[in-house]
Amino acid sequence: MLSRTTEYALRAVIYLAKAGGENTTSQSIANATVVPDGYMSKVLNTLARAGLVTSQRGPSGGFSLAVAPDKLTMLRVVEAVEPLPRITSCPLELNEHAIGLCPLHAVLAELVNGVEARLQGTTIADLLQQQTVPLGRTTRCDFPPGPEARG
Repeated sequence: MLSRTTEYALRAVIYLAKAGGENTTSQSIANATVVPDGYMSKVLNTLARAGLVTSQRGPSGGFSLAVAPDKLTMLRVVEAVEPLPRITSCPLELNEHAIGLCPLHAVLAELVNGVEARLQGTTIADLLQQQTVPLGRTTRCDFPPGPEARG
């Protein structure tokens, strides 16, 4: 649902939030976030135009976060790069769907609304506070082992 560019923007913002107010070069951000340098430069410029990051030229220049991590939602970052596709009318422009969304588009609209709510409810600071869970393991559903695992 989210493009690669959007994910790269989120990676960059998280990296800059971890860096505090320190200016960081596009190349350093690209290397740390495993994004091609030219691509990261474009993403950072998009974020700068949206007012989410600042850029400074010169020997001590680079990019820094322009919004406090606890005030910056994931949705704001996503919307700066590539707004969520909202469905408010039939994309097929069918006359019989003029009074409301068909069942398919109603479900798709509901999914986008759910994603939007989750992104709006999560700040960059929230992400920084969460611990990384090793792949293949979850802490939310840590059930006791079944009889075969006990012995």
